[in-house]
Amino acid sequence: MTLGLSIPSSTSSPSTSANQTPALSTPADRSLDSTAPTTPAISSPAEPNTDYAAAETVKGFGTRAIHVGSEPDKTTGAVIPPISLSTTFAQSAPGVHSGFEYSRSDNPNRRALEHALASIEEGVEALAFSSGSAALATVVQSLQFLKKDGPHQPIHILSINDVYGGTYRYLKRVGNEVQGLEVTFVDMETADEETIVKGIRDDTKLVLVETPTNPTLKVVSIPLLSRIAHTHPAAPLLMVDNTFASPFYQNPLKLGADLVLHSLTKYVNGHSDVVMGAVILPPTTGEHLDGELEEGRGTERPVKHPNPEHLEHYYKTLRFMQNALGAVPSAYDSWLAQRGLKTLHLRMKAHGSNALAVALGVREWVKEQRRAGRADVKVGIGYAGLPAEKEDDPEFEEDRVEVKEARKREIAVQTRRHNLAWEMLSTPARKWVEKEVRPIQTLHLIRTAPSLYSITSLSSKTTPPPLGFPYTGMLTVTLPTYEHALRFLQSLELFTLAESLGGVESLAEHPASMTHAGIPVEERRRSGVEDGLVRLSVGVEEGEDLVGDVRRALGKAFEV
Repeated sequence: MTLGLSIPSSTSSPSTSANQTPALSTPADRSLDSTAPTTPAISSPAEPNTDYAAAETVKGFGTRAIHVGSEPDKTTGAVIPPISLSTTFAQSAPGVHSGFEYSRSDNPNRRALEHALASIEEGVEALAFSSGSAALATVVQSLQFLKKDGPHQPIHILSINDVYGGTYRYLKRVGNEVQGLEVTFVDMETADEETIVKGIRDDTKLVLVETPTNPTLKVVSIPLLSRIAHTHPAAPLLMVDNTFASPFYQNPLKLGADLVLHSLTKYVNGHSDVVMGAVILPPTTGEHLDGELEEGRGTERPVKHPNPEHLEHYYKTLRFMQNALGAVPSAYDSWLAQRGLKTLHLRMKAHGSNALAVALGVREWVKEQRRAGRADVKVGIGYAGLPAEKEDDPEFEEDRVEVKEARKREIAVQTRRHNLAWEMLSTPARKWVEKEVRPIQTLHLIRTAPSLYSITSLSSKTTPPPLGFPYTGMLTVTLPTYEHALRFLQSLELFTLAESLGGVESLAEHPASMTHAGIPVEERRRSGVEDGLVRLSVGVEEGEDLVGDVRRALGKAFEV
């Protein structure tokens, strides 16, 4: 069966619903309109005849991940697209070619990957870059073309304060100190709406947020930010870094984002052998926004950007800048990333299930220590899929009043994160949770605690499953001191001490001295990156082995 879709004209404004396949961009889309007064233009090669895509009837996440952009080769019949290593492509006449002319501008493998990325993120187009940092830099530099007073006036970016160390480095050391950008960092998880609104200025062009954040796993309402940004007179773009959640667990474009940023190095590739980034673009019409949010999944509704022409101009600029700056991935890396993408849905289920098991295992270990009289054992767990503990938990009855008050505040934060993550959970992930995760938990609880639960309460689809739900493979454990964290890290056997995340293997790192060491200490601590914080990237090994490894390492960390 052939999965076919015609390639639209570059002058059209393609759009897609959640059940449709996104339109494929053409090289002509990577040129800027020469009539724009402040915009340079590049040549517009002819529209390609390459037919990558899938039929509109293909709806499932896994099916799209496997088939979109991966048609059998028309020349050889190869089931997996061959690697096109050529840097240049023959032309039948000057300026006349079959869709490709030079690999920096476009390449068959990169285009196939971009099309698959657009499909699984519910967008219409994706742009691949040589790294996530290169993708961010291109997005920010492209903002220069949006300024009304010319390209040399400073612009302002409002960013969440808890960001990846490389993002902070670019925004502060390059964007601010070299390019003259003004950047304001705000804790968008705890700040009230008024504070966020006040953070947007007349010259604000971008609101940047990670959710979950790196490394503290804060969760921020994307629909709320879309309303704040898109109803403000400045109408800044909203960009969401979706690296930690992955397209399987969260689709920011459907929640109101104007741009989605990815480090494809992490979950999308998933095998720790490619460095790459991407930006995914939505339709400018707003018809892609998630209508399912009106069915008991939260009170906030996503709001589309008020100026579609403004968006379209920026997206054309971004395509131009991808080619002009040239920070693009190789054909081989594109091929590897697309190979990894094909199993993303399977891997994310395993990552999420294992992470939830580890989080539950850590919580139970702490309770065991408290029941044994170890009041000194204090371990914070950061995982939005894990429900908050109960305030009246008997293991914590002996805590002092001030400790109990702090515990109440922590429970409130955990509850808010948990509920918000559930509200923003993607449709594919939600269907999987309802079909496979909730029934298993229901059966377990009815058997083990029939007096506490009923079939009716356990079967409600408007609330999260009682024991939690898988939600990415990232979690944090916070120990009392750096010394505790060091002993814990040195005692792990299956978790390798290394930076990065999202590979099939489990990794552990100490953000304060590794990925976030370049952030000033006071700023780091204000964002929640304490010396005792450890970030775990839970892999797809056997879950019980990982739980056992973490529990043993915790025991070593608290040995007297």
